[in-house]
Amino acid sequence: MGKGKNEQGRVEKGESGGKLWEVASEMPPMHLKKPRKSSNIKYGWISMEDSGKYPYVNRMEPYYGPLEVINEKDLADECPYTWYNQTLCRVNGSFVRLGVIQGEYHWHRHDDDDEFFYVVEGKLFIDTGKETVELVPRQGYVVPKGHLHRTRAPGRTVILMVETAGIVPTGDPSPGEP
Repeated sequence: MGKGKNEQGRVEKGESGGKLWEVASEMPPMHLKKPRKSSNIKYGWISMEDSGKYPYVNRMEPYYGPLEVINEKDLADECPYTWYNQTLCRVNGSFVRLGVIQGEYHWHRHDDDDEFFYVVEGKLFIDTGKETVELVPRQGYVVPKGHLHRTRAPGRTVILMVETAGIVPTGDPSPGEP
């Protein structure tokens, strides 16, 4: 698929790994960073699937490369979104992601991937259908692969996640709420 722009002239489209993606070409100041020589991606990818069905902003391309200082605080502090997921970096076959969230995520599962959540600030609830786990700053939790879950944050919450590079943040098709 070739590159193009929407009516506002803000989105380029492309194809990667058989999935359709779009990249926003106009971002708030938090994304104004000198483009990497090693990447032809200006700001990071947003899944078209996610942007149409869910009100989440998912940036899948790593923001930082090896040998760069990672400053999650500045990204989180400048984030204007209610539900934001930014891949910070790649570590071997996994991604470390920053989440700035408030409200409820939909019920979902990841059939082939475990998911690690670590709270930096705020409060995170992880509902599993059988129990609700409450996490506060400096606490983490692993949701095992195939386990139906959703995350909730009653107020603005900053989290770090570690998951495989191939994971789809919105999850695999699930039977719905437990």
